[in-house]
Amino acid sequence: MTSRDVPVSGVAPTGGLRREITDGLIVAGRNLKRVPRIPELAVFAIIQSIVFVVLFAFVFGGAIPLEGGGSYREFLLPGIFAQTVAFASITTAIGMTDDVNKGIIDRFRSLPMARSAVLTGRTVFDLVYQTGILAVLMVAGLAVGWRVRGSVPEFFAGVALLLTFVFAMSWVGVLIGLTVRTVESANQLGFTVLFPLTFVSNVFVPTESLPGWLRPIAEWNPVSTLTAATRDLWGNPNPYAAEGFPAEHPVWLTLGWVVLIVAVFAPLGVRRYRSMSR
Repeated sequence: MTSRDVPVSGVAPTGGLRREITDGLIVAGRNLKRVPRIPELAVFAIIQSIVFVVLFAFVFGGAIPLEGGGSYREFLLPGIFAQTVAFASITTAIGMTDDVNKGIIDRFRSLPMARSAVLTGRTVFDLVYQTGILAVLMVAGLAVGWRVRGSVPEFFAGVALLLTFVFAMSWVGVLIGLTVRTVESANQLGFTVLFPLTFVSNVFVPTESLPGWLRPIAEWNPVSTLTAATRDLWGNPNPYAAEGFPAEHPVWLTLGWVVLIVAVFAPLGVRRYRSMSR
């Protein structure tokens, strides 16, 4: 064994931003290699989302009329996309908890690599992973009747907005994954937080159908603003409140939510990572 093979415990190498980016991409590549080795992770995520599409489009679609007409399937699909990227944090949380329990995080901490690489590599992986899932879901959406009525730049703007939300939610998952002790706890906590967030929203029904006291919560919900923003960009039906900032500026409000989520959860995740026992 040479000196190069010996890990340096607790030593964070120098090299600045370039080293942090390089190490982060290496960790992201390591996570990407797990996908073909454990294909059921991606398969189950895609199947779950497609089940939501089929269930609401074909079973409940006829029972949920839209004010002013319009295709419920075109109304639904942007919400399904928003729900999918919101639930990306659960995948992150499970992956981080699994790595902690298997000692992989401790191994990373003992290597002469940038401390930030473990977390940034995970978030980069989430962006690539969820991009693939979104592509499959969009093809499925086209098959059931979803169409993009906006321009090509507006379509890609909507996709970019979804991916920035993935990045933000991945930091939520990082914090959860480094905080709980078991994969089961990470899964349960993630669903406990995200189910109310996605269902008290405009994903499946217009917010006008909700009780008056619940409507403002749904309208300011980040999943609602993301859904409304993509509907506006893609020209899909968007029954929404007639007045108010969420109705008039969903894109800017969604970007504000992204900045706020990252500003809160990224430092908390980094702090939790640094404070973990070696």
